[in-house]
Amino acid sequence: MLDTTTQLRALTARDLPSLHALLDRDPLVNLFVRNRVDATKLQARWLGGEIWGYFEDGELVSACHAGANVVPVQATPRAIDAFADQALRQNVRPSSIVGPRSAVLPLWERLEPHWGPARSPRFDQPFMVLDHDSPITPDPRVRKVALDEFDTVYPSCVAMFTEEVGVDPEVGNRSGYRARVAQLITQGWAFAIIEDGEVVFKTEVGAATAYACQLQGVYVRPDLRGQGIAAAAVAAVVEQVRATVAPVVTLYVNDHNTAARRAYERVGFDHTETFASILL
Repeated sequence: MLDTTTQLRALTARDLPSLHALLDRDPLVNLFVRNRVDATKLQARWLGGEIWGYFEDGELVSACHAGANVVPVQATPRAIDAFADQALRQNVRPSSIVGPRSAVLPLWERLEPHWGPARSPRFDQPFMVLDHDSPITPDPRVRKVALDEFDTVYPSCVAMFTEEVGVDPEVGNRSGYRARVAQLITQGWAFAIIEDGEVVFKTEVGAATAYACQLQGVYVRPDLRGQGIAAAAVAAVVEQVRATVAPVVTLYVNDHNTAARRAYERVGFDHTETFASILL
């Protein structure tokens, strides 16, 4: 129960200055939420949910994106309790809880008795950062995907999503997933190596701010894995996105994916934080 010095409520456009200040305390870790805030200006029809603010003595100290994904921001222990209570009160049922492990795990401990078991809990995901071009030679074949190549690239997007998340993105909302892939291509945020009409490698920028961006969906065609393609290709993407999207590049990866972690380390990424994802 919140006492009289605390308050939790949905944030509105008038809260943008204080929310920006909160997000800017860690602009890399909070990149996804800052991207959503910048894109929607907290307009509910675009946000597809709410961003809750947790206040102490009138000051915004924590926040939580509550939509298709629940993402805590600078969440204190008391804020985590408040966010869990609010999620249960509003019967929020997201597809995932994602963010710093230090916030996600205690939030999930509160929610699991009501929402669990999780379909795929991922408790150890290195969050990695690169703020300069890679020291390894970039693969010159990597380029932005053209919109007329949608039909070529789309099957690899479906394959990667299914492999990584464990569900087929075309089940239930095929048009929504197709629209998202088309949007990323149109924005110039999709990169690939395409040879003889087939995708050898691909990835996308999933979110970006003026300061940083986050890569998602790194994929190498299964029959070509283990040949060292990913590192040089990601190095090329880093070079291109730093020139056209944002100067700092981030990503997070499952701890057990040793091959991917080694590839990112070769590219020059540093492990700076640990995320967790609870896929529901």
